[in-house]
Amino acid sequence: MNDSIAESRAQLRRNVYTLLIALSTAVVLGRVLAVDSIDKIALENYRVKKVDERLDRERTKLQRAGVRGEALERRLAQIAEKDDLWGWARLRRPFLSGNDRSRWCTVRALVEDDLRVEGHPYAIDRVIQEPGWDTIDMVKHDGHLYSSKPPLFPTMMAAEYWLIHRLTGMTLETHPYVVGRFMLVTVNLLPLLVYFWLLARLIERFGTTDWGRLLVMAAAAFGTYLTTFAVVINNHLPAAISAAVALYAAVRIWFDDERRWRYFVVAGFFAAFAAANELPALTLFGALSLALLWKAPSRTMLGYLPAVLVVGGAFFATNWIAHEDLKPPYLHRSETNPDDNWYRYEYQRNGKTHRSYWENPAGVDRGEPSPLVYAAHIVVGHHGVFSLTPVWLLSAAGTVIWLCRRRDPQLRQLALLIGGVTAVCLAFYLTRGQHHRNYGGVTSGFRWMFWFSPLWLAVMLPAADAMAGRRWTRGIALVLLVLSVLSASYPTWNPWVHPWLMDYLHYLGWGG
Repeated sequence: MNDSIAESRAQLRRNVYTLLIALSTAVVLGRVLAVDSIDKIALENYRVKKVDERLDRERTKLQRAGVRGEALERRLAQIAEKDDLWGWARLRRPFLSGNDRSRWCTVRALVEDDLRVEGHPYAIDRVIQEPGWDTIDMVKHDGHLYSSKPPLFPTMMAAEYWLIHRLTGMTLETHPYVVGRFMLVTVNLLPLLVYFWLLARLIERFGTTDWGRLLVMAAAAFGTYLTTFAVVINNHLPAAISAAVALYAAVRIWFDDERRWRYFVVAGFFAAFAAANELPALTLFGALSLALLWKAPSRTMLGYLPAVLVVGGAFFATNWIAHEDLKPPYLHRSETNPDDNWYRYEYQRNGKTHRSYWENPAGVDRGEPSPLVYAAHIVVGHHGVFSLTPVWLLSAAGTVIWLCRRRDPQLRQLALLIGGVTAVCLAFYLTRGQHHRNYGGVTSGFRWMFWFSPLWLAVMLPAADAMAGRRWTRGIALVLLVLSVLSASYPTWNPWVHPWLMDYLHYLGWGG
């Protein structure tokens, strides 16, 4: 194939990549602009109707008493405010579960003056008193309630929210849809575009066939749970995007002998940030650190390491400011030391005493008693990596293909890194205690492995290329992709629901 034809085909592939990215972005943006707690729409409409009926009755009484005009409207407003009628009625928010609300609560506590607890800037005691702002993902120590999530990411979000609040006066309480959806676009969607762009470059680099490259790009755009979770604030999406950026920079250093400082800085910063959002991503961080230290020791020490220290310093500093402790809240769950279990507590909300949800969790949050059953379900069961997203079977095959390529040691090394990190993390999840074996809670997939998406897409390429030459193998690959897109699309409005396989098992009468 001459150079002009090869370049023409490469340009066509790049155009198709752009088309897939544009379509996926439009799908995510449409879902963000429509994000709403629709399970509460009917109840809210009912309550709003009841408020209207009561205010109509009050209006009639006041008119009979001779109250008219502005005085009438003022009295009605006073009645509504006194009994908090609209606070009782309005249930909908673009915040879809206790998980993402937990982070939003921290953001509000850091920015809104009337919600700040003096001397405890990260405490969410006052935020959770407001209608619609409850969350189960919180801990208690020093007499105050806090989000159970590491504070670094919400602190970064608070910087944007502070600017929005100061410039417009709007809050997440008064304008939840305008502010919330705008921040979802900036925090989730714009970084997702960078993720797609870098993946397209990696796919173009490592792929060998047109069909294989396009299959992997289509899987990236529509076949993973990252787009599913782009409508809520979560740690999995920034971790996956960070892993993709770190992988891209490391590939340039390892494969191209790139020695410009920016690649080392980028690799260090985003490898560390991936770990700051997903603790098991420390495995990727450690593997990349050792590899780059061996490849280019001086540049790694002078470029990579300082960037790591910036992220690590910010992680531990925000945790210390929030909790006066270097460990994130989720590590304070001791079964033997009550003073080091922040998940056992009582708290007041709207004048009522409540106990922590985690003292008596319900449903899937109780944890799977059997480690073997848990292992089966997270691999091929109702939360299975391969059963819900079978396109990852191509990634497993691709890893083996690259490991067997003796003529290209660099590809073998990349496959060894990704396969090794995957095995270590999977073993970590399988050896956790029962209360950790909850499949990620009520969620549409095994979310703790979502951050692997860019790594698995990279090693999918050799298998996709191997299947490109025959119609029947292409057909198998397409079926795997279609089933993966089905699973990622099943939670049409809220990712915090059970997977379709689990719902189907319940429909068949399975009581697990």
